Amino acid sequence: MTPFGAKVRALRRANEVTLKKMAGDLQVSEAYLSALEHGRRGRPTPHLVRQICGYFNIIWDDAEALEQLARLSHPRVVVDTAGLSPKATELANRLAERIKDLDEDALDTLLARIDDT
Repeated sequence: MTPFGAKVRALRRANEVTLKKMAGDLQVSEAYLSALEHGRRGRPTPHLVRQICGYFNIIWDDAEALEQLARLSHPRVVVDTAGLSPKATELANRLAERIKDLDEDALDTLLARIDDT
């Protein structure tokens, strides 16, 4: 599941909206919306993100936060280290190998460290 997918699912549940109803209201397929929530689809389009914001009456900072989650929610990430240092390439490869073994605390620590830079 992607961060965006998790947020959309939480919004749906908090507002007691079924997947079927939301998909119909947004004029997207139920299968697409489910795949988006589960991270089996790429990033949503900016148009769809705006539709979802309107659907749940999300404005201002909360809308920007949802847009940011959408940008950070591509389920298959490619890291291009061409032209970077050997250490950058090593880091990208080691992270790719080990990310599945990291617990939530380790992920929080890494994210905080990245955000500090």
